[in-house]
Amino acid sequence: MKALALILVIASFLAGAFLASLDPRTVDWAYMAPTLVVGLAGLWLHRKAARSEIHGGQRLAGNIQVLGTSLESICANLETLCARGDNLPVYEARFEIDRLFREDLDRFAEARESMIHVFGMQNYADVMSNFAAGERYINRVWSASTDGYVDEVRMYLDRANQQFRDARQHFEELASRQA
Repeated sequence: MKALALILVIASFLAGAFLASLDPRTVDWAYMAPTLVVGLAGLWLHRKAARSEIHGGQRLAGNIQVLGTSLESICANLETLCARGDNLPVYEARFEIDRLFREDLDRFAEARESMIHVFGMQNYADVMSNFAAGERYINRVWSASTDGYVDEVRMYLDRANQQFRDARQHFEELASRQA
């Protein structure tokens, strides 16, 4: 259905462009109006297909599982990095961040909108607030590692750890209430 919807939108756009180019001063609305209606119908079909895909029970359940495992992995990796303390070479921290967090952060970002449909907008905002703050702190650790600022690396690792623990705790509470 999505493919058909996109074909309708593209065809409507091309037909509208052709009709508009026939006469530079006027547009024949007898032809242009139905062309616009076809384009709007294509947009409506595309949105309907996307909505039904998002609301699919299996996809939502799978995404909630992905969110939970991503948060668990991020928290475990942060605990490991924080526990290394002085044994973590400052200039190597950025490589550890790339290796340990990139995949989980990407998976979480891809699946995050499912929280809106399962937990509601306010709960989504609460989890994402902590998640976004933690992600910013991880980015600061990366930057401080690049510049060689030892104290900032440790400070922002601890802050990121706290933010992600809060996000995980809130997410787990929501998931247990939903189950």
